[in-house]
Amino acid sequence: MKALFLQDDFPPFAKGGAGIVAASLARELAKLGHEVTVVTAVQDRTQAGSFREDGVRIERIYSDYAPRWRAWCSLYNPATAGTVKRILAEVQPEVVHAHNVHYHLSYWTLRLAKRSGAKVFLTAHDVMLFHYGKLVEFIDPSHPECRKDWNYRVSAWQQLKRYRFWYNPFRNVVIRHLLKNVDRIFAVSTALKSALEQNGIKNVEVMYNGIDVAAWGSAPQDAADTFVAKHGLAGKKTILFGGRISALKGGDVMLEALREVVQTELDAILLLLGTRDAYLDALMRCAKEWGIENHVVSTGWLSGDELHAAYQAADVVVVPSMYLDPLPTVVLEAMAAGKPVVGSCLGGIPEMVADGETGRTVNPYDPDLLVRAVAGLLADEQERAAFGEAARERAGDRFALAASIAQHERAYAFAGTDIE
Repeated sequence: MKALFLQDDFPPFAKGGAGIVAASLARELAKLGHEVTVVTAVQDRTQAGSFREDGVRIERIYSDYAPRWRAWCSLYNPATAGTVKRILAEVQPEVVHAHNVHYHLSYWTLRLAKRSGAKVFLTAHDVMLFHYGKLVEFIDPSHPECRKDWNYRVSAWQQLKRYRFWYNPFRNVVIRHLLKNVDRIFAVSTALKSALEQNGIKNVEVMYNGIDVAAWGSAPQDAADTFVAKHGLAGKKTILFGGRISALKGGDVMLEALREVVQTELDAILLLLGTRDAYLDALMRCAKEWGIENHVVSTGWLSGDELHAAYQAADVVVVPSMYLDPLPTVVLEAMAAGKPVVGSCLGGIPEMVADGETGRTVNPYDPDLLVRAVAGLLADEQERAAFGEAARERAGDRFALAASIAQHERAYAFAGTDIE
């Protein structure tokens, strides 16, 4: 089978879960003997060009523009459209699988893919098919509560009020029109599928992301020892909080919770794994103002053995997302590494974390619940170990990479594509 992937960012330049997931899928398909090409975008001209890594052909196209034009360029980006059309004509793929194309590659590439004669698939990793950012409109700030029957419907007026000059009145209509070129849409969680369908996106099925559980067993001992020594974690109870750290990811509420946790767990350390930016700098300043700066360690963005070592050093992984977080990669990594997770009750996290079995799900808008869940696990080594073991088993049962690859292959074949 000839497969072509479309993904706005791709390792080693990817900072989000979608790029990591697309890379895993592409590499595993290549190992199975499929001919895989990835088309991605870079914002540095020196990084553009043709490359080959891990058996995968990678075409990096330069594209950079002011973010305020995203609602327009996401529909059609002249910087990338012509090159994507040329690559499609050259490769002549049987399958085109798009992931995130809502920034640089643009939704127009879905039409180009269909015109090439390929079967076209799209994985929705977020709500960008109908939204401009993180979905929070379904939450009532005055009465936030965990529910199972959320109303995810978002009106044009709500988006206009929130995004103002970034708003494009034609955007969602054009996206729905271009989605007619897609044979099947995969949502990475049931919660995301529900949100898409409630906002007019049809032809959706759930396809969980996968992770190579065996690869997350442990980091090499020398890497683990070096990491612990470098960040002063020896003898500490470590709370890992990683990914694209922001207020909506729960950065503020986690720091507030830490201030309470350290009152009873004097050796608690909050380990922040994320690129140092203005928001993270603000968190560090706040920690200093509160007198808990010695309980916070910022590592910057990690990958490879160093990332594995960070999980190995963690006692608890916390993901207190305050929006519909569809299927955060941090939770998958924590589960595969055998670590208990304290996660938000919003989005797809409850589909990942079995409350009371592999970790805790809490309402992130109730800081007391977060404090009790984190402090309770830090204080109970036996429960941490039991939850971690169950989490790793659950990752293998429900989110194994091999099973995800097989499911994708079946989906490609079911749509009429010859994958022999």
